[in-house]
Amino acid sequence: MKRKIAQAFITAALISSMAVSPVFATPSVEDLQNDKAAAEDEVVSLQSELTGILDKISTLESDLQKKQEEIDQANIDLEEAIVQQDKQYEDMKKRIQYMYESGSGNELELLLSAESFSDLVNKAEYIKNVHTYDRQKQEEYVATTEKIEKLSESLQEEAESMNQMQSQLENDKASLGTMIEGKQSEIAQLDADIQEAVAAQQAEEEARRQQEAQAAAAAAAAAQDTTPSQPSNGGGSGGSGSSGGSGSSGGGSTVIPPQGTDGWAVVAYARQFLGNPYVYGGNSLTNGIDCSGFTQQIYAAFGVSLGRTDTAQATAGVEIPLSQAQAGDLLVYYGHVGIYNGTGGIIHASSPEVGIVEWSSCTYRQLRCVRRVL
Repeated sequence: MKRKIAQAFITAALISSMAVSPVFATPSVEDLQNDKAAAEDEVVSLQSELTGILDKISTLESDLQKKQEEIDQANIDLEEAIVQQDKQYEDMKKRIQYMYESGSGNELELLLSAESFSDLVNKAEYIKNVHTYDRQKQEEYVATTEKIEKLSESLQEEAESMNQMQSQLENDKASLGTMIEGKQSEIAQLDADIQEAVAAQQAEEEARRQQEAQAAAAAAAAAQDTTPSQPSNGGGSGGSGSSGGSGSSGGGSTVIPPQGTDGWAVVAYARQFLGNPYVYGGNSLTNGIDCSGFTQQIYAAFGVSLGRTDTAQATAGVEIPLSQAQAGDLLVYYGHVGIYNGTGGIIHASSPEVGIVEWSSCTYRQLRCVRRVL
């Protein structure tokens, strides 16, 4: 018997050691939180960088609009210069026509025809004024032509500058689009990695708890192996021991009805079924039941009607934050449910490996919501 007990405890120790080792294979919750914080900081930095690029594009578009306005004004000025050039050209043609029609093309004959000195001076002054006027008109014509040429060159330069800015703007837009797509892909991948890591850690934690429960069950079984030898001294006491064993195995004869109506009464009632088996789709608190069946029947004992699935129970009662959870509140996960024990833990039908158990932490996996149904 001692050898059997020793073997049971060795088996429990081995199971317990196996439960501990996987924990080191994945990052801790703190490490995951640090990774998430670092990822959020990177997102903020990327958003700041993208905002700067958008500001640059906005500035370029504003400059491009101003350049276009300047080019439009240069076109207007160019049209006015052309009109002025044409007018000056017409004025010169009229002047030349007038000079030939008046017969004053020979200045020497004009001077010799003077009848007096005063008339000679007047005619000489006239000839001088005619040449001065013609020279002035010629210079104005040349100046206007140069002005038109400069405006044309300026217009071409402005157009070229506008094209260059337009090209730069398109390059910046293309670069921005590529950067946004790349960073969004990185962020999406980072989110997926974080979720995968959290899921892996939760799975390892679940496995560790199940293995610890197996170790505890093995130790309890080893301790129970010593009980048959104790009542062997009395012949009449064997019947009494057999009767007690029958009560504990059935579970129904030893279940105490709810003692009270508050959340602590729910917790006390639920604790009576710890160690009973988990059976998927089962409906017996003593012989086998799953997570949603467990919560449904526990709360039914207090007059609360719940749906049979975790999805249905996720809408029962009133939702409250975990920080305000009280004993007897319903804990709803994705694909699982349990009862809050009032001290941060959970009572639930966990899995076929461990059955109905109570754990010290209800945040061993991601909570969906907390519902108050009492």
